[in-house]
Amino acid sequence: MSSTQSTLDPYIPPARSRARLPRGLAFAGSAVTFISLYVGAGAPTPLLAFYQEQWHFPAAVLTLAFAVYAIGFLAAMLTVGSLSDHVGRRPVLIGALLVQLVSTLMFLVATDIGWVIAARVVQGLATGAATSAFTAALAELAPPNRKKLGSILGSVGMTAGLAVGALLAGFAIQFAPGANTIIFAVLTIVTILGIVVVAFSPESVTRTPGALLSLIPRASVPAAVRKEFAAAAPVIAAIWMLAGLSLGLAPTIVRHVFHLNSGLVNGLTGFIAPATAAVVAVAFARLDPRHGMTLGIYAAIAGTIGIVTAVLAGSLGLMLAGLVVGGVGFGAAFSGSLRLIMPLAGPQQRAGIVSAFYVVAYIAFGLPVIIAGQLAAPLGLMPTVVGYGGATIVLALISLVAQNRIGRRAQALNTPES
Repeated sequence: MSSTQSTLDPYIPPARSRARLPRGLAFAGSAVTFISLYVGAGAPTPLLAFYQEQWHFPAAVLTLAFAVYAIGFLAAMLTVGSLSDHVGRRPVLIGALLVQLVSTLMFLVATDIGWVIAARVVQGLATGAATSAFTAALAELAPPNRKKLGSILGSVGMTAGLAVGALLAGFAIQFAPGANTIIFAVLTIVTILGIVVVAFSPESVTRTPGALLSLIPRASVPAAVRKEFAAAAPVIAAIWMLAGLSLGLAPTIVRHVFHLNSGLVNGLTGFIAPATAAVVAVAFARLDPRHGMTLGIYAAIAGTIGIVTAVLAGSLGLMLAGLVVGGVGFGAAFSGSLRLIMPLAGPQQRAGIVSAFYVVAYIAFGLPVIIAGQLAAPLGLMPTVVGYGGATIVLALISLVAQNRIGRRAQALNTPES
């Protein structure tokens, strides 16, 4: 045995000496892979209208196929969202990317809307499992002089990916035959490359006990942040309802209100709001978070009014302008709320707060779109959009009142007695 071992030892490198990518390359590859997850999530925005034309299913099924993504995302986020803190980033990311690979293959072989709905659920599971781990890994793998870039990519990669996915899918539908095959074949290749990148990236955390306990769903809001969270939650719901409108309902609006059957227009309507949100989140990074929240609330209200007015007036240009303003609201309010609330919590509490944010966000992202899809047939699309917009505005106004109340109270506390 010793002879065999001595013969083989020179050819069996120890685990610690296994080839690893340089941190800079691992960081860049991880960023591209993370964004590609949301490119895949944004691509179905114009594709669902394309599927509807092929397979002739009702609009209510289209909105269901869009919204079930949120179910998978939340299920994964609430269970394995903090698992990488215990078992390491790489195992969780490789597992999530393998699930993402399954979803892209399901889209590739889909022959009816049932396949697409199932693929959307699996896609949501993959993205929900990977988001927390990728966000943490990007911050940890970023070069020492680029730590801020890692945090920025983790926060805006989601909206940027959704925007790019919708736009590229729109271009593919408009200008290339076999759009579904092109889109998901490319995403399959990118996902495989991403698995390779993650597999050869350095591990950025040490394993710690508690992996099984971390799988227990939890979304907690500590007492220290409850007042701020309660004030922010309505506008978080409002801006994610706006995101659901631009990504989930817009294709139906484009076809039935503006009478356009254009993949490019559908892709553009899905691109504008998240792209604007990504730019605004970076541009407003140094703005006082309370001011950012307030600005975001006003922009969300104005954007919603613009979109609803555009639907009533039959103006595509006004709708696109409303989506831009709504994107400003999303970027300013979401980034502002995170920057306002996260510093108030201790390190051990932040994972639970992030989960609570995503619970509010993804319920608002998916459930209202499903309800709107069910109501559009009996009530009509225009009344449904008006009601959807009205609910969004009411939520934003509730948050505006709460923000103003907190601001006045803070100002009173800081004012010296005469």
